[in-house]
Order: sequence, then structure tokens, then C-alpha cells
Amino acid sequence: MNTILVTGANGQLGTELRRHAWPDGWGVHAVDIEDLDLSDTAAIQALVASRPWAAVVNGAAYTAVDKAEDDLVTAWAVNALAPAAFAKACRAADIPLVQVSTDYVFDGTNAGGWATDDAVRPLNVYGASKLGGELAVRTGCPRHAIVRTSWVVSPHGHNFIRTMLRLGAERERLTVVDDQYGAPTSAADLAAALATIAMRMADDATLAGTWHFTNAGETTWAGFARAIFASAQRHGGPSPEVAGITTADYPVPATRPAHSRLSHDTLVRDFCIQPRDWRVALDDIIDELLGAPA
Repeated sequence: MNTILVTGANGQLGTELRRHAWPDGWGVHAVDIEDLDLSDTAAIQALVASRPWAAVVNGAAYTAVDKAEDDLVTAWAVNALAPAAFAKACRAADIPLVQVSTDYVFDGTNAGGWATDDAVRPLNVYGASKLGGELAVRTGCPRHAIVRTSWVVSPHGHNFIRTMLRLGAERERLTVVDDQYGAPTSAADLAAALATIAMRMADDATLAGTWHFTNAGETTWAGFARAIFASAQRHGGPSPEVAGITTADYPVPATRPAHSRLSHDTLVRDFCIQPRDWRVALDDIIDELLGAPA
């Protein structure tokens, strides 16, 4: 059995990696915070050395973007120092490390979509800490894949879809930011892409690089909210009015990039992965959350 070590077992991505339909001969061993303290570099190295893993997928992260502005030490420990420890351990074991990163490493000034080799310039502590993790992995482990994504959603955990459905059931009118652009990403679709990448890298020791995966298309947060309620209405779900507002109308501690769309060109070229439209992925998530359409 080829076993892939996965971190963040109970998060959105970890849940979908555990649920993924792995081919015969492949499987995952997933750990979460109760199994592994990501601030303990010795524990990370011991876990990687404990078994002959086929690969490691580091999906764990400190994702509280606004809280990170004041909690720098924890954000950097989890998002940068832990990947550095994984990189060192994976290099010693000669196995690939797949590090999940974020659109927030960019400054949001490119409205045309970010390529993998575009200049990075994070605007907040979270983005900077994730970029630190990228640099640690890129320099510390020759067999690496850095996979950037954005706006991850699923039927599980805390995410924008679940928040909108909860608020939509409580209120007749919602105000949502309408001048930040990006691509929603199904955690299940991201998990499938990471599985493909990890298995390929386990079989090809020469493969390494940075790739982007999101669902296809783009929208704003307000456009995403409207699409959520349109999909939910198929089930008799809530249908509040969604009023678009500007970023300036909704001040938060961490600055967000205005444009977060990520180019899939190298992903398609290297892995033949064609992301599906975010609206199709959204319908699948709503169906799982709300049951069979009414």
C-alpha cells in the first residue's frame, strides 16, 4: 500500500482527502492537532521518519486571516516553520512534499489572473506567513509541489457557503463585499487535484514546482452569495436580498487583495487537470448540505 501522510485531517481539505476515492494500492493516513503539534518540529520530523510514506500533503494551516494580524507568532509557526520542518524531514526521507498555499501571497493588483511565476507581495500577516512556508518548502525539499488555491468551501467546517446559509435564514437582507474578485474552490475538487499531483510525484522524482488550483471562472463575494442563494432555492432554502458594498464599507484588520484569480495554465499542461466551473461545484455542495432538490 502506498500511503500518503495528510495533515489537517478534520479541516475542509483534510476531510475531502479522507473521503476521496483513492485508486487501488493508495490510501491516506490523516492527522490533526490532537495527533501532531505543528509547533513541535521534532515531532514533525519523527512522524515523517516513522513510516515509508509515499508523499506528504500538508493541508494544515492557520487560516484566521484577521486574527493573524495580532497573532503573528502562531501564524508564522504553523504556516512557515511547520512547512520548513516537513521540508527537512521529506528531503531526508526522499519523498515529495505537497504544500497547500494561497492567493493571498499576491497583492491583488493584477485583474487578469495570476501566473505561478508572477511576483509575490502579500498584504497581510496570513499571506506573508504562507509565503514563508512556500519559501521554506521550495528551498528545503527538492521534491516539492506548492499548490496555491483560493476561497475554499465545502459542506464541512467554517466557510462562506455555510455562513451565508445561516445568515440568510436569519435575515431578509445581507450586505456583502462586491469589489474583491476571485474563484471559489470546492475542497473536494482541490483534494482530487492534490491526490493526482501527490501520486504523480511519488512516481516521478524529477517533478517539482508551483501550481494553481481553483474552480474555473470568477466572481465577487457578493456574486458568490447570490449564487449560493439561487442554488439553495432549488431546495426551498433561504433567498435574502444581497446588497453589494465596497471593501471600504466593511473594514477589517487584514487587507484583502482586490483580484485573486489564479491561472491554471501550468496545472493543465503538467497534469491534464481541467478544473470545472465553480457554479457546478457549488450546486454539489448545496445538494449535500440541503438534501435532494425540492
